[in-house]
Amino acid sequence: MEIVRTTSENEDFRSLVNRLDRELAIRDGDDHAFYSQFNKLDTIKHAVVAYIDKETVGCGAIRPFDDASVEVKRMFVPTEHRGRGIAKDILKELESWAVELSFKRCILETGLKQPEAIALYTKSGYISIPNYGRYQGMYNSVCFEKIVG
Repeated sequence: MEIVRTTSENEDFRSLVNRLDRELAIRDGDDHAFYSQFNKLDTIKHAVVAYIDKETVGCGAIRPFDDASVEVKRMFVPTEHRGRGIAKDILKELESWAVELSFKRCILETGLKQPEAIALYTKSGYISIPNYGRYQGMYNSVCFEKIVG
């Protein structure tokens, strides 16, 4: 597997994010419109795309949240590629990039309707934190953090 650092302008990244958004629209149901407003690509400057034999198999991104933290965004591995450790490797790459950019902490939000994401973050050393920012009071949101630097 090759993981390529890029930006949100990358067409492979955008294609995977479109698939992610379609999946989340089904999982989130009526809540999807609320969550989608926080996932605009124009605020993402640091994205990665994973490839196996030139086929796109996953993506993720980080964006600055505050002086010490980045927020992990747009993590996605298509169904047909899940269960192979791809998301774990993408997350490790994003964490390394955050450290290189002098950030100390990664935070993220995911939904209760995404148990495989919750399992990934827990196995990767993330701890549950109170919902932050725009996710405060959202019954379907779960927020996590990991100190990386």
